[in-house]
Amino acid sequence: MSTPSPVLITGCSSGVGEAAAWRFLRLGHPVYATARNPETLTELGAAGAVVLRLDLTDEDSMVAAVRRVEADHGAVGILVNNAAYGVQGAIEAVRIQDARDQFEANFFGLARLTQLVLPAMRARGTGRVVNVAAMGGHFSLPGAGFLHASKYAVEALSDALRLEVRGLGVTVVIVEPGPILTPFPTKINGTLPPPDGGPYDRFHQDVETRVSAAYKPKAISMALTADRVAHAVEKAALRRRPRARYPVGVMARGLIALSRYLPGRAVDAITRSQFRCPTPDRAARDTTARSGV
Repeated sequence: MSTPSPVLITGCSSGVGEAAAWRFLRLGHPVYATARNPETLTELGAAGAVVLRLDLTDEDSMVAAVRRVEADHGAVGILVNNAAYGVQGAIEAVRIQDARDQFEANFFGLARLTQLVLPAMRARGTGRVVNVAAMGGHFSLPGAGFLHASKYAVEALSDALRLEVRGLGVTVVIVEPGPILTPFPTKINGTLPPPDGGPYDRFHQDVETRVSAAYKPKAISMALTADRVAHAVEKAALRRRPRARYPVGVMARGLIALSRYLPGRAVDAITRSQFRCPTPDRAARDTTARSGV
């Protein structure tokens, strides 16, 4: 019987990362659960996971985490790049530094951590990299352009890397979930630019309302549990011949298919029917309403 591969997972303080850590622990894998604040991982540590600090914007913390796994096992067997966060708002209204910071974690941090684990994987001739992207890596919604751009970037990186390392024994797989029932909506709505009397104020209010509604638990909901996505991560990590991509949930599969096969104008028309995007007339009405005229 083969020894279960050591698993290094980012973003384990809650949501998919935490659920994935529990799944791999139950399967007998050595689990290295990481977060920016390892004090959030006490239950995983008590259950047998090795708890480490890892901040995707901090090179030293990434190097230290990889070296710990390699000191214990020679190489990371499975890397689950899960940690990410979102910045929301109209493209014009989002501070460009906020967008850069998001890319630093969602894309460059993911890329750098992957670079760090690859040499030992290559030396062993085996390894698995699972990148948790999103259905938003295939299409962009108004109000989430910078977030979706970071997910597009993860998709592009994964596609190139999959071909580069396949012959060296390393497999790269993408997991693409739809909305997940986690603290994400509260956090991302908190990044919306504050009202400034400009043309995007009402739009941002609509985005906040729509995001909150999409993630609310209800009798019939398209939102996924974190464990449902973690199950897809498990499949992506452990199947002998995994698919390149694992869309998770009806919404993800349906919207990815629509974005792939419908003309761009048709996709835009469908999106506009669901999102009240800014227009000059609407901005003027909003300004009039605020002024009390």
